[in-house]
Amino acid sequence: MYRQKKMLIILLLSSLVVIQGCWSSKEIEDLSVYAGLALDVGERVDIERDLESQGAKYLKKNLVTATVQIVPIKSFERQEKSKEKQLLKYSNLRLTGDSIFEIMRQYSTRRDRPVIGHHLKVIVVSTKLAQQQHMDQLMDFVLRDNDIRPSCRVFFSKGKAYDTFLIDQPEEVPAFRINSMTQNSYRTNKVMKEVNLTQLDGLIHSKQSFLLQNIVSSNGEIEFSGAGIIKGDSSKWIGDLNQENVESLSWIQGNGHGGVIKSYDWRNQTISYEIKSMKSKMTAKLKGDDISFHVSIESKGRLIENWDINENPSELAYLEAAEKIFEERLAKMLDSLMRKMQSKYKVDVAGFGKNLSIQYPQKWKKIKGNWDEEFSRIPVTFEIKLTITDYGSSTK
Repeated sequence: MYRQKKMLIILLLSSLVVIQGCWSSKEIEDLSVYAGLALDVGERVDIERDLESQGAKYLKKNLVTATVQIVPIKSFERQEKSKEKQLLKYSNLRLTGDSIFEIMRQYSTRRDRPVIGHHLKVIVVSTKLAQQQHMDQLMDFVLRDNDIRPSCRVFFSKGKAYDTFLIDQPEEVPAFRINSMTQNSYRTNKVMKEVNLTQLDGLIHSKQSFLLQNIVSSNGEIEFSGAGIIKGDSSKWIGDLNQENVESLSWIQGNGHGGVIKSYDWRNQTISYEIKSMKSKMTAKLKGDDISFHVSIESKGRLIENWDINENPSELAYLEAAEKIFEERLAKMLDSLMRKMQSKYKVDVAGFGKNLSIQYPQKWKKIKGNWDEEFSRIPVTFEIKLTITDYGSSTK
């Protein structure tokens, strides 16, 4: 018994020798964690100008203004008479320069705690900046930095990216709110599938055109509104798709999880189709050197809203007529998207090229270097079948 206890004590003491702590670790209280990064066209704020006039300057071009949203900070401060005043749970710190990395290190001259990106959730880039600067240059630092997680999501802002980091709800952190809003794709196909840094890295290096979800802001409110287009060969922003175009894109790709098609019946009354399921099949066809695509779309859903009091949704004839209306509406939406992709912007952001590369890899090798231009001349046809499976819990 004594020998067993002795052996146990020896083992425990030995474990203390081999167990090592994280000697290079730093307490979270000693760091400034930033959850969001906003990038705008370089425009020094008044405090920067004032500090620079007093000698706080270094060699730089004022190309980019970077805003980091730092959390957490004290949410409440004690005032006189033991009353509590609620404060914002975040702070926005802005600096201007021509190197994102240098700006990150420059923050250390303004704060007592260094900023770290381990918990960076979102990056928002203004479309104005992305029109002036190459996207691969703007993202170079964040794609290289080991501190930033590849799951960080990237968005565009139609206005100033900084404005998306302002909110009228003091109990919320804007960066967290934007990050959580992407989870609403099951409610509406106006919310795109998010693009994280891992995916962005692949898109940039592939030289293919791609989309990032747009955010618009007003008086502390934000909304997802369509998508910005990055042209593959230039890596710059060239234009936008609106919300309806983003909906149409989900139908082509068959990746929508929910949403609605709203139209008007023969009496010009509102009727709405709730999407319960959707699937699509894209087929590339090659005849000689001529390429074409055919997209077959199927969906099942519910007649969820009917403003026409003179019609009975339980009647089969009415449901069949309503299906045709919704199919025609979707066809018009798809036509609008295709005209934007093929005529206005001359880009493929729907995955037609990827489909061609899988079905006809040899043909793809010959034309992939000029695919966007080739795609603008390729005919695309659609076959749509929407089925109303029920009309809700009431026929009224």
